[in-house]
Amino acid sequence: MFPYDTALLTAVETTPQTIPDVVRMLQNIESICVDGDGLKWFNWLYLEVTQAVEARVSLADPANPSRFADPRWIATLDVTFASYYFAAIQSSLSGAATPGCWQALFAVRNQPSIARIQFALAGMNAHINHDLPQAVVATCRATSIPPQHGTTQYNDYSALNSTLDSLIEAAKMTLRLRLLGDALPPVSSLDNTLAAWSVGAAREAAWNNAELLWHLTDAPIISSAFLDTLDGLTALASKTLLVPVP
Repeated sequence: MFPYDTALLTAVETTPQTIPDVVRMLQNIESICVDGDGLKWFNWLYLEVTQAVEARVSLADPANPSRFADPRWIATLDVTFASYYFAAIQSSLSGAATPGCWQALFAVRNQPSIARIQFALAGMNAHINHDLPQAVVATCRATSIPPQHGTTQYNDYSALNSTLDSLIEAAKMTLRLRLLGDALPPVSSLDNTLAAWSVGAAREAAWNNAELLWHLTDAPIISSAFLDTLDGLTALASKTLLVPVP
């Protein structure tokens, strides 16, 4: 779709091991994509989020109220989570099977009538609602800590919501432009669409779905069917978020 897609594919072929690795890969994607590529605007927001997580993970003072109780777990989750995004880019650009929720964004990433914030939130929708439950389960398996409400890990996970909410609200103002930079109408149906999407609600649903997937470990057929349904519902939400603004 874009002449630099080969370079973009190369940028996601490595597997990140640390949050700094994730940041470098996101920065590389940002440097490759032009402003007229909708992927750039989700990637821009995701980079902002990842840098905010990195800053909190790096806090050394246990008395700092912003410090995570289990920063190593959050760091592992962050890297695992990002890998799903990079895998989606890789599969889409290589012509392999790609989750429908991601393909909904990739298929229209060159459409100038869609606003930058629409691409950003459609990416967040795909990444949180579809990828995050799987990333939580993978992290819990790697650390031998079951996903449960009320645990240290859940509390750290939920503590990110306020940070993410503030970044999303700022992004709604910064990215309120069409893909090529033209201003949107002062009032449009987009406002209702954006107001209906909540990062906190999406992340809570993702944790609930992670708990469900954890209990379906011994039922792979049911687990696979659940993920297919989750992808379908998330894809529908992405398509709604990406309806062009009149």
